[in-house]
Amino acid sequence: MRKRISKRTAAALIVMSAALAQMQLSAQPPARRGPPQAPKLEAPIDLTGYWVSVVTEDWRYRMVVPAPGDYQGVPMTAEAVKVADAWDPAKDEVAGDQCKSFGAPALLRVPEHLHITWSDDNTLRMDVDAGTQTRLFHFGSAESSATEASLQGESIAQWEIQRANARPVNGSLRVATSHLKTGYLCKNGVPYSEQARLTEYFDLVHERNGDQLMVVTIIVTDPKYLREDFIISSHFKKQADETGWKPSACSSRW
Repeated sequence: MRKRISKRTAAALIVMSAALAQMQLSAQPPARRGPPQAPKLEAPIDLTGYWVSVVTEDWRYRMVVPAPGDYQGVPMTAEAVKVADAWDPAKDEVAGDQCKSFGAPALLRVPEHLHITWSDDNTLRMDVDAGTQTRLFHFGSAESSATEASLQGESIAQWEIQRANARPVNGSLRVATSHLKTGYLCKNGVPYSEQARLTEYFDLVHERNGDQLMVVTIIVTDPKYLREDFIISSHFKKQADETGWKPSACSSRW
């Protein structure tokens, strides 16, 4: 036979439930009020410092200039193949185009050292010793302000933050780059056009031995020279200081 709950017991249960709900709300972190923080302060991960390339894949495409016609792995259109087949590093040198393989879509595939700093609260700066290149990642703007194509293009950045109970616990950096001047995806003349768009994701990995790695996923979209997205990744190891940092000029031959 089912027992009835007395009014006094029911009232006590209601009070207990309300108290428990209040305790749960009190345990939650307070909602953030006021204007959003600057990207530098909002950063869920710290990318600043010196980094060195860790070449764990595609050695023959990255450490040396691949042989003419060696385009394996790149989803090239027929037009791209024609352009690459006509590649001549001497012509690039005469035209002053030695930096065509140091543009943003290929720059992080070059063996190199990186130095990442904040230019201001809304701009992350990446200096690269190979080819003496600089990239600027601008936060807080949905549209590019660039009017002319350039080697490094115009990069718009945003944090992708993972939260737990409204608190940031991890995340990555997403960078979208456009307004690119035509260049090479590989040093042997594999081209990308001014229609190319670059999307990158920067993530950090902490190894058991204490090493800190930065993994950059690189996605190049180019309706003119690529049949589909060209997706690759590059790895970098965090350094304690500037050891090995040695800015060098662009070259068509290394």
